Amino acid sequence: MTTERFKRRLTAILSADAEGYSRLMREDEDATIRTLTSYREAITNLVQQNRGRVVDAPGDNLLAEFVSVVDAVQCAVEIQRELTERNAELPTERKMEFRIGVNLGDVVEEGKRIYGDGVNIAARIEGLAEGGGICISGTVYDSIESKPGLEYEYLGEREVKNIAKPVRVYRVRMEAEAPVSKVTRELEFPDKPSIAVLPFINMSEDPKQEYFVDGITKSIITQLYKIPDIFVIHGSTSSTYKGKSVKVQQVGRELGVRYVLESGVQKAGNRIRINAQLIDAATGESLWAESYDRELKDVFAVQDEITRKVVTEMAVKIAWGEMARGWACVTENYEALDLYFQADKLFMRFEKESNFRVRELLTKAIELDPKFARAIAYLGFTHMMDVRFGWTKNPAQSMKRAEELAKQAVAINDTDYMGHGLLSRIYTYKRQYEQAIAAGERAVEVEPNNAVAINMLGFTMTLAGMSEEDLVLQRKAMRLSPYPPVYFLSSAGDANYLTGRHEAAINEYKKYLKRQQHGEGARRVRHWLIASYMELGREGDARVEAQKLLEQDPNVSVAALIEETKRFPFKDYAFLDRHIELLRKAGLK
Repeated sequence: MTTERFKRRLTAILSADAEGYSRLMREDEDATIRTLTSYREAITNLVQQNRGRVVDAPGDNLLAEFVSVVDAVQCAVEIQRELTERNAELPTERKMEFRIGVNLGDVVEEGKRIYGDGVNIAARIEGLAEGGGICISGTVYDSIESKPGLEYEYLGEREVKNIAKPVRVYRVRMEAEAPVSKVTRELEFPDKPSIAVLPFINMSEDPKQEYFVDGITKSIITQLYKIPDIFVIHGSTSSTYKGKSVKVQQVGRELGVRYVLESGVQKAGNRIRINAQLIDAATGESLWAESYDRELKDVFAVQDEITRKVVTEMAVKIAWGEMARGWACVTENYEALDLYFQADKLFMRFEKESNFRVRELLTKAIELDPKFARAIAYLGFTHMMDVRFGWTKNPAQSMKRAEELAKQAVAINDTDYMGHGLLSRIYTYKRQYEQAIAAGERAVEVEPNNAVAINMLGFTMTLAGMSEEDLVLQRKAMRLSPYPPVYFLSSAGDANYLTGRHEAAINEYKKYLKRQQHGEGARRVRHWLIASYMELGREGDARVEAQKLLEQDPNVSVAALIEETKRFPFKDYAFLDRHIELLRKAGLK
């Protein structure tokens, strides 16, 4: 009976919902229903005109499907154009903007309804879009990227609720948008040899090995970070090319580098095969290529050999030899490394549950290799996260444990940035700002090309009341990582806010919220964005953001936000009185 009722098929799914619908209903229920009815009719007509059908339309949501991916995206664009024109006739507080997500995926059909991950991913992607905006999945992008007429901004791989694997997400850029930094931007070449390491390709049939391959990429980038005479694009930026077919000349132009390293990795049983190639991005010429077929226990020797070859071909004259082994933050235990790679992927979620899981994974890694310095320092950062986000009942105990782990990591390997970076953060919480800056500077000294180390030192400067110095460091970090980790944006926003550069702060905070709209970090960024708008007299924009904050957390209060801010160990909280005043004027209580 099941096979008769249910059918599986591939289809393009469009999911849309009205942003701020609850607020609109509270303020004027009748007017909101009239607007919604009108807009839903317009959307339905456009779906039909683009050869699609509306599957369901509960409340302020609408689900539609299309045989053609191109039709689905074109329809999404036409919907946003139509609603923009209609909103222009409404007062600001009554405008109704829709968020749209488009996915190409497998669905289960039951009568006229469709279900499955294909639908769920479309809904999750929709939640990542801004009001009036469109986000598409990687499967959609791969199908339409060659079609003229639209531009796209890569937002990275996103962990979405109830979906096992991260989803590649792109934002569709509308014609009216002003030019911004995006994947097609070209940068000037540095005055020294420069390189980007493209994400290594998983050539194994098992997609679960993806994290292992990503880890190999990160390990080689980490080795390159430590060489002061070359310019290395940060891994978070080069990772934006993951899963994309691009020419090295394009990568060179977009990232402003002369050389590109690309590779494929195949892991089978206890053996690993790596095919690596260094390419001159200006000419597309292969400068060096090598294939390695080794046992897993030799993976670090292969990494060292690839790095030595790359540096030699880039004509960097530097004493390498055995010094590389001292620089590289490695473990000879493959299983420990495997656990570390898994932990690294989870940590960046900045969630209480994932933080606990990271701690479990790192603890197991350290049990396998008690001298694994980077895993030890990383474990310390999980305890720092407990303090920072208020996840611990005993902050003093968590801080003490973090410091023990930091000192242990540095004692094992003094040339790894992470142990020094952790010490720097601990000293700021102890309000020992000189020691914090010294530890941060040591982290940069041992890995001068590491954008994360530079960012961490910059944020230490802001906490110590030296935001102007922080701005210089943040600019350097972002040049090394033109498409940076999301927390770089909040750091840069804070430095601009505290130095009175409120337009620049708004720009950084908005970029953060485009990429991450939920969670502890987004809540914090949003109230700083509200204050930035108020400083510029843009009360209407501030109130819109305040409403979004209340929708995200109906129980939010100014007192809670200030208490959260005080978890950051600023040397001087003089800015807080003004901050509180601005938040209250924007409508928060």
